[in-house]
Amino acid sequence: MTLPNLLLGTVLAAALLGCRGTAVPGAGRPPARTFTNPLLKTGPDPWVYQKDGVYYYLNTTGVNVTLWKTARMSELGAAVGQVVWTPPAAGPNAHDVWAPELHFLDGKWYIYFTAGPGPCCGGQRLWVLENAGPDPTAGTWTEKGRLAVPGQDLWDIDATVFEQRGRRYLLWSGQEAGSDQQNLYICRLQNPWTLTGARVRLSHPEYAWERRGFPKVNEGPEVLQHAGRTFVVYSTSHCSTDDYALGMLTASAAADPMDARAWQKSATPVFTQSPASHAYGPGHNAFFVSKNGRENWLIYHANSHPGEGCGNARNPRMQPFTWNADGSPNFGTPVATGVPLARPGGE
Repeated sequence: MTLPNLLLGTVLAAALLGCRGTAVPGAGRPPARTFTNPLLKTGPDPWVYQKDGVYYYLNTTGVNVTLWKTARMSELGAAVGQVVWTPPAAGPNAHDVWAPELHFLDGKWYIYFTAGPGPCCGGQRLWVLENAGPDPTAGTWTEKGRLAVPGQDLWDIDATVFEQRGRRYLLWSGQEAGSDQQNLYICRLQNPWTLTGARVRLSHPEYAWERRGFPKVNEGPEVLQHAGRTFVVYSTSHCSTDDYALGMLTASAAADPMDARAWQKSATPVFTQSPASHAYGPGHNAFFVSKNGRENWLIYHANSHPGEGCGNARNPRMQPFTWNADGSPNFGTPVATGVPLARPGGE
């Protein structure tokens, strides 16, 4: 979640607005052997999508949807962001642009993001952009409108998409009428911009480690599918606290994901703060596979100092993760800032 003080600095905003083109930064240079975190000085809610050997990266800017394109995630800091959507001056999605995600579905590009009418943050809803071009940094992005459960008008943020048993679903964080608590919901997608049927609540803040700060929060769901199981890794406790962390739901890949009984919540968090590593409030993650297809990577944001909360101090970091003997992910602990890590395989 992002608070109203999240705005880009003028220097960064100017750089983003001036950038266009479809070249892949880093494609012609010999790569360094290692990299260090953080990847950028600021970048809440990071997201990565890889297609045809190219990485596309987004994060919350608060004021627009910006897309970075790079041949090497380890060199994200050298990539130049391009603004692909700017909100209108007024209207239901004019302010507080959060948590954009890029997906390639049915031969087209889609960006799911959160925005509201302002002032922050009671009017936040989910929105969809579409681009039929081969390169999402080129072509035309068209607004497909608001993504909502039929017949409902409720506060919703942090959408992601996944497929199971031949059907496509949307996961997101939302609220019940009259409540400010954030829960995780799922609904089936009729097409990339239309929900069909009723939503189902999969998770709510129940353990003590999920209930720190105000309001109580489950948000930022992301999906891993491995060894016959589906994992939903989500962020919990409020981002204003250093206790923001990752929790996890698990279901069989053969289960109906709309059946809340099919999901089991881990009783302890799966990724937490590490003061020794200068990682406070690590969360709102995403996953990607290295270009050589052999490594699994976690990307997330964290603050470098305690008490920095939900603002621009949150910076993106990435590290490889492994799998436990039972097939569940093992994210380890946050790698300290400034510590050299081998770049993702294939870079």
